[in-house]
Parts: sequence; structure tokens; C-alpha cells
Amino acid sequence: MSRIGKLPVTLPAGVQVQVSEDNVVTVKGKLGELRQTVDPAIEISQEDGKLIVSRPTDEKEHRSKHGLYRALIQNMVTGVSEGYTQVLEMVGVGYRANLDGKLLDLSLGFSHHVYFELPPEIDVAVTAERGKNPTIILKAIDKQLLGQVAAKIRSLRKPEPYKGKGVRYLGEVVRKKAGKSADKK
Repeated sequence: MSRIGKLPVTLPAGVQVQVSEDNVVTVKGKLGELRQTVDPAIEISQEDGKLIVSRPTDEKEHRSKHGLYRALIQNMVTGVSEGYTQVLEMVGVGYRANLDGKLLDLSLGFSHHVYFELPPEIDVAVTAERGKNPTIILKAIDKQLLGQVAAKIRSLRKPEPYKGKGVRYLGEVVRKKAGKSADKK
């Protein structure tokens, strides 16, 4: 039995779940609405405030999808009730971020500015305090989309291993290399 798949998904107050006949799971909450198509073999039942995801057999395909769809549904329930936040930190001299509507203007040490258009589902805030690195705060109800956008912004200037400059997740530890001068003594 899948350790993740067998756990029930607890529905917080104010979250409604509907499973249509063509296996589309719709989750509505105070922050919004999300939909996910589920494999027809996977069964979803609702019992006294909990969702139970079950599989028909122990075939490899059914076992692999059992935990996957339970985790996706759990992420949807958490997203519409609490939401997700991702914070990116910009480390480097002259690294800045400005926000113009849904267009993020990044100064990342290149000879030009990098413009990144954000999807409408993501809320963004930029902070720049004196003496601290600029941060980009991304908020959304869709965990998949939020992670994808954060990874794309990070890939514009990944942290390099010698000085640690670049865009990184808040709290991410970058292992630094010694460089050429460390070898000479």
C-alpha cells in the first residue's frame, strides 16, 4: 500500500470538493478554485469531511498513480485554503527588481535589463531594504505553477559557486569553492 496514498485528505472548513463523472476534481475555497483531471482507474470518495483516494489493483501503474493523485489533491486543498508563498533573494552588487503590473524588471548584472512577465494567477511583491538583499515574494494557490515560475526566475541568474552571487531561494545554502588562489601558498 502506498504510504502517501492511503492517508485521507482532511478538508478544512470552507473547502468544497466535487468529483465529476469524467474524473475532474474541483476544489473551491476562500482563495479560489482549482481543477485536476484524475486517471479513471483511481477512485475518490468523500466521507465525513475527508477525501479517500483508492486504487483498484496492485499493478505497478495503479500503485504509482495512487500516491501522485492523493498528493496533487492535498496540494489543491492546501492552496485554496492557505495558499503558497515562495521567496527569492537576489545576492549581488547592483542586483535590483522593479515591478510594473505583472511585468518584473530585473537588473542581474548583465548589460541589459531582464523582463519577466508573470502569469495572472501569481501575486508578486518586491522588497528592497537598505543593507539587505532585495527579495521577490511570490504568492499563489497553485503549488505547481508557483514552483515553476520561481524556478524560471532563479534560472535567469543561478547562484555561482565562487562568490555566491545570483538569484536563490530564501534560506538556500550555496556551497562555495575555494578558487585559484587557494592552491598557491
